[in-house]
Amino acid sequence: MTSKREDIQYLEYVFGKFYDIGANSYGGVTRLGYSKVEDEMHDMFKYLGEEENFYTYIDEVGNTYVANDISDKEYYLLGSHLDSVVNGGRYDGVAGVIAGLLILSWAKNDKLDIPIRVAAFRCEESSNFGKCTIGSGLITKELTKDDVRGLVSKTGKSIIEIFNNKEYNLNPKKIENIKQYLELHIEQGKVLEEYDIKVGIVSDIAGPRRFSLCIHGEAEHSGATPMDMRQDALCAASEFILELERIGREEIYRKSVTTVGVISNGPNVLNVIPGEVNLGIDIRGIDIESLDSIVENMNIAIKDISQKRDVKFFLQEEGSFDPVKMSSYMQKKLIECSDKLKISHKIMPSGAGHDAMAFTKLCDSAMVFIPCYRGISHNKSEFSSLLSIYDGARVIYEYLKGEI
Repeated sequence: MTSKREDIQYLEYVFGKFYDIGANSYGGVTRLGYSKVEDEMHDMFKYLGEEENFYTYIDEVGNTYVANDISDKEYYLLGSHLDSVVNGGRYDGVAGVIAGLLILSWAKNDKLDIPIRVAAFRCEESSNFGKCTIGSGLITKELTKDDVRGLVSKTGKSIIEIFNNKEYNLNPKKIENIKQYLELHIEQGKVLEEYDIKVGIVSDIAGPRRFSLCIHGEAEHSGATPMDMRQDALCAASEFILELERIGREEIYRKSVTTVGVISNGPNVLNVIPGEVNLGIDIRGIDIESLDSIVENMNIAIKDISQKRDVKFFLQEEGSFDPVKMSSYMQKKLIECSDKLKISHKIMPSGAGHDAMAFTKLCDSAMVFIPCYRGISHNKSEFSSLLSIYDGARVIYEYLKGEI
């Protein structure tokens, strides 16, 4: 086994290889899914694997793998992603990939007789196409060709054109022979840091329900239209936003959340009453009954506000995933490994979505969280220490050793 100092140096080395790819003048990185920058990230991952004399290959949708065994035996898949949001951070996704490389190197040095593959999945973030987990979703059949064929990137290229140019396949063969799936990821929240806990063992991944809401009022002169004769779409939107927040607060005990993250106001002119507002709604939770209740109450609020303010609401569902549970067996074993290594841990849900969601129907799956500074993620200030990545990797490696 290598020393802790050598392991941290290795993590520093591999992290540094990714550091400047997609860097921008704002201090963050932009590595959009299926872009040339994401290609560079995958090329570097492949290079790092080959540098250690591991096997490497790319599947039909562009996901890249580094492996110590590529026989037909069942294997343990350690995965995450290398893309980012626009002006995002350097740890989301990357932490899990470099932890996987470290675990592979430990297994090689210890002559661990267990097949391990580390995957870097394509386009986990929804930033480029408005749909998340495309690489992992296609190979697990959680997404189909029909689900993605109409997608268009930020630069106006269709996913069909991109796949044709790269000779990828929108209807790939389903991935096989995975014994178990494990993913290390930054928490993207404040809990672990707040309680000074080194790792989180994920119990569930929240399911998102996303909607677009268009509110039609009447655009009129702001000086000439009396207050009691207005159909102000922005005021109706404001009332709806606060009502959705109230509905979400009532579901705190079931760990659900509600967010309006997008507002488009028209005509957005100082002396014109807003006539049309478009909202983007993100509802998440680990309890399906809670999610159903939120959606039901949201629809009641829409009806009430529409009648009271004499404006029209048009609600459209943009996509949803049901919450998924991680393997209880793997959770129990990961807790035992954390205790054995004297690494503090906490069982916790994940509010964010991850590639792990795609694998829960195929095989037992688990996630290990590590702390990130102030819970900041999807932001240039995103940070997690290499020591935290090391601790999370140790827990996963201890688990793998126990599976022999």
